[in-house]
Amino acid sequence: MHEGINHDVTKRTIRHSFERAAAHYDEAAFLQHEVARRLDEHLDGVKIEPQRILDAGCGTGFGSSLLRARFPRADVIGLDLAQAMLQRALARQRGSVWEKLRARLLPNVPHFQALCGDIEQLPLARASLDMVWSSLALQWVGGGIDGLQASFKQLRRALKPGGLLIFTSFGPDTLKELRAASTGLDGYHHVNRFIDMHDVGDALVHAGFSNPVMEMEQITLTYPDLPALLRDLKQIGAHTVLEGRREGLMGKSVWRQMATNYEVFRKEGRLPASYEVVYGHAWAENAQKLDDGRQIIEFRQRSPRR
Repeated sequence: MHEGINHDVTKRTIRHSFERAAAHYDEAAFLQHEVARRLDEHLDGVKIEPQRILDAGCGTGFGSSLLRARFPRADVIGLDLAQAMLQRALARQRGSVWEKLRARLLPNVPHFQALCGDIEQLPLARASLDMVWSSLALQWVGGGIDGLQASFKQLRRALKPGGLLIFTSFGPDTLKELRAASTGLDGYHHVNRFIDMHDVGDALVHAGFSNPVMEMEQITLTYPDLPALLRDLKQIGAHTVLEGRREGLMGKSVWRQMATNYEVFRKEGRLPASYEVVYGHAWAENAQKLDDGRQIIEFRQRSPRR
């Protein structure tokens, strides 16, 4: 019972953070938008014509817009824990020139649908989706690998046989500089601990998905100082630490020491913030297995972009 209570409290905290962040989220969501674009590129070589797509953890609807552009005849459902994010997603869809043109050219295709709900308790019927897309949302489910696997099972249940799950999340080297700068300062965690790509692949298999393909790349943003980085994290609602977080404000001495520690990473006048981005896709179908019953998981290292 104690773990369940803590999980519920954490979920409310996450919802509250993203509710507050919704109004100005897109102003600081450069990384989130770029990762969504790169995830969209992953679909270039995938043969699928989905009729019903779920954008799981849609935020302000940037990814949903990419999906509606790529699959103009599909019914796209945007699911998010925060109602304020969904309101922004609806406004984005209704206000875009493409959506107005789409309504004229394809009047019988359903409009974007907004659904307030939790990936861990997915409010959708079994085998009701052809595809699930989720960009930088699954790291917020909580509960570590068990929570992630439970979420994958929910998504697998909602997918039709042959349906596709495609997603991004963060790996353990995300914000490694901030983690190093804050380690040992006050006994609290200041950066979330993210799940390794290999464990994500295993969780997909245990949840019933087949033929998983996992990729990883590192993206680095730079900032003039530590407050600028922390402002961005707060503005997109990503400042909530899921486990071992401090309940009150950080003291001035701890803050100064963290800023001092971070300075060792400064290069060419800027402070780096590294993000390990994990890409994955898998199918809701019977897996091709080895003779001993094991399933193959393909892992790839993406080459850095120039």
